[in-house]
Amino acid sequence: MPRLLNINNYHYRRGGADAVYLDHAALFERLGWSCAFFSMKHERNIPSEWSRFFIEGLEFGGDYSAVQKLSMAGKVIYSFEARNRLARLLDEFRPDVAHLHNIYHHISPSVLQLLHARKVPVVLTTHDLKIACPAYKMLNATGVCERCRDGSVFNVVRHRCVRDSLGASLVVGIESALHDRLLHSYRRYVTRVVAPSVFYRDTFVRWGWPAERFAVVPNFVDASAFAPVFAPGSHFLYFGRLSTEKGVATLIRAAAQSGVQVKVAGTGPLEANLKALASASGARVEFVGFRSGADLHQLIASARAVVLPSEWYENAPMSVLEAYAFGKPVIGARIGGIPELVREGATGACFTSGDVSDCARVLSEFQQMADEQIAAMGRQARAWVESDFSPERYTRAMQAVYESVGVQSATPSVAQVS
Repeated sequence: MPRLLNINNYHYRRGGADAVYLDHAALFERLGWSCAFFSMKHERNIPSEWSRFFIEGLEFGGDYSAVQKLSMAGKVIYSFEARNRLARLLDEFRPDVAHLHNIYHHISPSVLQLLHARKVPVVLTTHDLKIACPAYKMLNATGVCERCRDGSVFNVVRHRCVRDSLGASLVVGIESALHDRLLHSYRRYVTRVVAPSVFYRDTFVRWGWPAERFAVVPNFVDASAFAPVFAPGSHFLYFGRLSTEKGVATLIRAAAQSGVQVKVAGTGPLEANLKALASASGARVEFVGFRSGADLHQLIASARAVVLPSEWYENAPMSVLEAYAFGKPVIGARIGGIPELVREGATGACFTSGDVSDCARVLSEFQQMADEQIAAMGRQARAWVESDFSPERYTRAMQAVYESVGVQSATPSVAQVS
């Protein structure tokens, strides 16, 4: 029986990366793999027999003393606690492969050398751009930024790329200088890198990573868990975090220009500013707050289309696949990996990222489009997600990745995951 060690900062569904971490492990457990987990303690964690090895919680923005902040900074750069606790787990569970998701700023790259020393192949899924960009988004107050590619990683400090904070940016700059430029921790100790989008793979290669280290494996969704509603509603829907990189301000301005109705589901640091913008612009935008589960599903199912107005190098948003599973077309910004997930005129449309007029144009087109055409797009979207983004297809691709690092599958039929 193959043994898989799953490593991620959070052991609950905090975001898309955490969902992939948990769902990936569940798929392989159903294929007969033995799974262990290594993560951070948190009150919302899913119960796990491996939680006794988890590291202490570490959250940015909390009310910490100066001594505690200094200790946290040290853990971000190199967590001896994570290395020592993982060593104890490895004494008990001897994995054939370790699959890492998001580890930086909490678990830290300190675990990579340990896994290498224990002769455990390391597979890393890149949910964001951290293995290239110190601040992980290639974005700061000036917009999309790739200054560190050919320059110093301390550009992250100069431009305060992390939370617009000098202190946080300095810590991350030191971390990147140590692990990316001095120790080369990721490049030396990660055996194989999984990129959910072609755009991310190509970006990392452009930043100097060898192309042969990568496998492109798109995310998946179990469409059978979603009941499609092809009949289009009257509103457009954005759901997600209300932060600068998500481009919601552009969507609001485009809604005002086009006169369409938009519902916004989510919370975040820009919530008050976005509400003020909607009011001042006269846009028909309704903020419905954070929604999840059945409440969110109802909003998606009743929408005309889902909109992703992102203004950063988005990877492979799960929200696109979820919209398709509900039979809804997607209007996405032409940036990052989003265009790979939108078949123009068939499952949705794209507009120039950050361009209010272009976004308004596409919104107007979809508003004026016949309901039958919207429904036809939704059917094509649903068919595409069923065929190309299924759990079965994802599992086959990941089995091939594991085999490429010397791990043989448990060999039952992949149909068992359905």
